[in-house]
Amino acid sequence: MVTLIIGKKGSGKTKKLINLVNEAVAESKGNVVCMEKGAKLTYDISHSARLINSDQYTILGYEAFYGFISGLCAGNYDITDILIDSTRKIGGYDLAELTQFIQKLDKLSGLAGVKVTLSVSLEESDISEELAAITERV
Repeated sequence: MVTLIIGKKGSGKTKKLINLVNEAVAESKGNVVCMEKGAKLTYDISHSARLINSDQYTILGYEAFYGFISGLCAGNYDITDILIDSTRKIGGYDLAELTQFIQKLDKLSGLAGVKVTLSVSLEESDISEELAAITERV
């Protein structure tokens, strides 16, 4: 299952994500990956987490985004948690594409045994029934 941290810009989503990354590092017996757009979190998350700046890999759109995450899982079987900040800034603002992306991540999460958490700028009312069925909110 995919976990969503949702809310408007400035509602504290990134702060929640930082706490979740640091908790995951403390509890995980494997690797924790945190992905962001830019390099804002460098000093906020534990150095034990693998921090990825999506800009360095020119990830454009949800297809490329999903391919990148799939590659992470395929290349490292020890990943236990993947946490992503600013999901819509990386993948795009189309809600239908976001929904398909999260549906694919839900399947990948089950196959790879990886917990996936996304910070998404959305209102609770924008969450479709499809997404509500396969996600949980923090």
